[in-house]
Order: sequence, then structure tokens, then C-alpha cells
Amino acid sequence: MILHFERAALMACVGVAAEVVFTALTSAKRDRRLLGYSYVWMFPIYALLYPGFRLLLPLMGGWAWPLRAGFYAVVIMVCEGMTGLLLRAAVGEAPWEPEYRGKRWAVLNLVRLDFFPAWAAGALAFERAYRLVVG
Repeated sequence: MILHFERAALMACVGVAAEVVFTALTSAKRDRRLLGYSYVWMFPIYALLYPGFRLLLPLMGGWAWPLRAGFYAVVIMVCEGMTGLLLRAAVGEAPWEPEYRGKRWAVLNLVRLDFFPAWAAGALAFERAYRLVVG
């Protein structure tokens, strides 16, 4: 039997792996080696996917996929901003803050509004991973 902690850890692994792929693909113009990266801080942040989907999926599981994707993307971006503010308070700067600084669609250097479509698509992938993790 898989415990809640283990399911959260699996979701964290999915999230970090997805972030490594995303950063590799979005920096491909600069580096054709497709080097991707993440931050150790992201593991507990992505672990929040498990309780998030556990809470939201029963309420939204019947929604059409575009509505779920959009709603999830908003929730993810709000959480990105909140965890970024917490990290800024704790360690002085969120790890992704330098990468977002000065970008046209950056909010507080913690959230990139232009990443909304990527978060919407990613959220549906995370939803699928959640369904697989809970069996």
C-alpha cells in the first residue's frame, strides 16, 4: 500500500522531471545540448501537487478539459507566487527569480504570465500522473 507521503514524493519527481525537460526545451535556442535544470526547493513545492489534486479533482473531475486546464494553471501560478514569496522571505530570493527578472510578463519576478499555456498543458499531464499514482 502506497502512503500519502510516497504519493506526494512520486508527484514531486514527476514535477521536477517535467521542469528539467521544460527548461531544456525552452533554452534550446541558446544551448543545443538541451541541458535542463531544476532546484532542490522545487521537490517539496511539486509535492503539493498530490494534496492539490486530491482536493480539487473530486470537485472538478467532470469539467471539460479546457476548463480544468485553465483553472489548474491559475492555481499553479498562484501557488508559484506564494511559494516564491515564502522562499524570498526565508532565503532572500526565490531560485527562479533571476530567470524571471525583467521579463515582460513577469509578476513580482515570481510568476510568468506568458507561461500560462505551458502550465495549463502541464497541469493536465500532472492530473494524468496523479490518476496513475492513486491507482
